[in-house]
Amino acid sequence: MNYTDSYRHKGLRKKLVELVKSKGINDDRILQAILKIPRHYFLDAAFADWAYRDVAFPIDADQTISQPYTVAFQTELLDVKPKDKILEIGTGSGYQATVLIELGAKVYTIERQKKLFEKTSKFLAEIGYNSIRTFFGDGYLGLPRYAPFDKIIITAGANNIPKELLKQLKIGGIMVIPYGNGDVKDMIKLIKIDAKNIRREKHGKFRFVPFKTGVENK
Repeated sequence: MNYTDSYRHKGLRKKLVELVKSKGINDDRILQAILKIPRHYFLDAAFADWAYRDVAFPIDADQTISQPYTVAFQTELLDVKPKDKILEIGTGSGYQATVLIELGAKVYTIERQKKLFEKTSKFLAEIGYNSIRTFFGDGYLGLPRYAPFDKIIITAGANNIPKELLKQLKIGGIMVIPYGNGDVKDMIKLIKIDAKNIRREKHGKFRFVPFKTGVENK
């Protein structure tokens, strides 16, 4: 596939960065990542103009590419440090993972939809993000083989907080998860104080596709 990043696309990204910043995102590293990453690559060419609007957009397997502000907001809550080992639950289009990589993290990401996992894994390699480690599996189970993780980010709306993921989080680590009943979730930041104690913070309400157990092989 031929990927073209024109002056027009770069101009649209600059406007998107200004919009995201105006909504309260202050971490310059995140803003620079949004400015750098050609978000239109992550959508079908026919919908490229939607890439630089601050909205979520449908992708394969009834999933969405998250609203740019939501990606930035979750990333800011993670407080990413260079070389942080981060587990992402819900690879989706791969856009969130590329933002984390641009911040210097080591990214492990799980996708439960086989078709989407295969497409996104191939796509990320094609656009030069070979260092992102993609896995097909049940996000509720995490990746115990590669644990513990400094940070865990969930990009789907959960009705409960998976205990298995909390086990895979380092002491002092951070998990960001959209959590609660109904379609609109509270954005929760969990900080693992020790093996038994978790500090919980609420950071506004967001809408996400549901966080499901198991895998889809179709």
